[in-house]
Amino acid sequence: MGQLSERSAGAAWEHLRRLPVWLPPALLTLAVTVTGLGSAQLWRDELATWSAATRSPGDLARLAGTIDAATGPYYLLMHGWTTVFGDSTIALRVPAVLAMTVAAGLLAVLGARLVDRRSGLFAGLLFAVLPGTSRYGQEARPYALATMLAVLATVLLVTALRRPSWARWAGYAAAVAALGLIHLIALTVLAAHALVVLIAWWRGPVPAGVATPAQPDAERDRRVWRWLVAVVPVALLAGPLLVKARTQQSRQLNWVHLARLDDLTALPGGVTQSSVVGGLLVGVAALGAARLGRRALLPVGAVLLPVLLLFAAGTVVPLWVPRYLVFVVPFACLLAGAALAAVAAPAALVVVVLAGLLGLPDQAALRRTHEWPRSAPVDYAGAARVIADGQRPGDVVVYSPRHSWLFLDLGIEYHLGDPPRDVLVTEDEVRRGDLWAAECPQPAQCLAGTTRVWLVVSGRHAEPLAAVSGAKGDALRTDFTVTQVWQRPGLTVALLTTRSDR
Repeated sequence: MGQLSERSAGAAWEHLRRLPVWLPPALLTLAVTVTGLGSAQLWRDELATWSAATRSPGDLARLAGTIDAATGPYYLLMHGWTTVFGDSTIALRVPAVLAMTVAAGLLAVLGARLVDRRSGLFAGLLFAVLPGTSRYGQEARPYALATMLAVLATVLLVTALRRPSWARWAGYAAAVAALGLIHLIALTVLAAHALVVLIAWWRGPVPAGVATPAQPDAERDRRVWRWLVAVVPVALLAGPLLVKARTQQSRQLNWVHLARLDDLTALPGGVTQSSVVGGLLVGVAALGAARLGRRALLPVGAVLLPVLLLFAAGTVVPLWVPRYLVFVVPFACLLAGAALAAVAAPAALVVVVLAGLLGLPDQAALRRTHEWPRSAPVDYAGAARVIADGQRPGDVVVYSPRHSWLFLDLGIEYHLGDPPRDVLVTEDEVRRGDLWAAECPQPAQCLAGTTRVWLVVSGRHAEPLAAVSGAKGDALRTDFTVTQVWQRPGLTVALLTTRSDR
């Protein structure tokens, strides 16, 4: 039986090595990420994407002036996408699927150029089976695009250093500029790029991690200047975004805490969405770094420097969010691929399969919900169905809390084609240029004349009226009684009626 398994693995390897190095990782990533693509509901961050992407460009510009400026270019991209392909759950997530698929193929190419074909192939295959690749490849947020662009920019950097020309540097400049527009924090990968360029200039003919033919001193100097010129566009484009995002930080990241040392130990599990698989990746990547020696400079720098820079900043200002660093995962996979390339192909494939098997519980869980922890899903669709089944003409809806990152109103509106009138809204989020609507300052007056209210409250409450605070709660408790209560994961829906209606 063991000989049969070894023979099968050997045959599989022979098939793989005949294909273009980028094709197997790309196809495997595509297959994994499209599996269960629409199973999990849009979660709160994706609801924000839907709200923004379905606005006009002018409304998006006003939104960027209030909040989420750093994500504005991504929202504009998604606006164009949804205009063509619609706003279904699958349609919203397909760009992330495609981005992760391309990222896997590019990673294999990068590994082949930096190390060898085997390293690139195993790096791409390992990347494909990580739960984190599925998680962020199935999310309508910019992290998959940032991952793709970070790898693309690195491939183009290696190409430009090996065969310098203004055309190749222009391609690199375009990739880096796009990276900055999609995800500002991903620009920390430029620290690793800068390090490699400087060492290429300092050491001369063979830069650490980027093998090149011998170059005269004049060409070495030109490489440095060309790199500096190539990063000018990103400074011009991303600089204003950074300045604006800095003014919005207290509102945008009011839920983030200052970074602590134990956050670093939790990072591998956070970016791979599995503590076991994350630990395995770190261990194998360390072996790969030891094997590569000087050639490990670029991938090691692309992993460690962004992590350390964000952590250092996060100890001073609230910035440390593990998913912001998803773009470093391919470079860790590249190091792991180099380690796997040093052993027999069947044994390397066994490690890839093992990583996939260890991640299966997390793969299954993330297809049930994108919320964290996954034991606390929020069933917007279930709550919407309750309202749809019992809704009558003239009904209204009230949300509590309104200004919450749960986006209760967006979740219900997304799943209801014709939702009840949001009775307390005085100015909706689009007109405000915000992610939240403005509510009536005197709820009792706005509720006057209403006989049936659908109340949607976050959390599980046996007495939902008691969970509504402030003047809104006072007005509801004074004029309405609870007729029926429905519990759905993460939400409570109650039908309130006046005594006259009952």
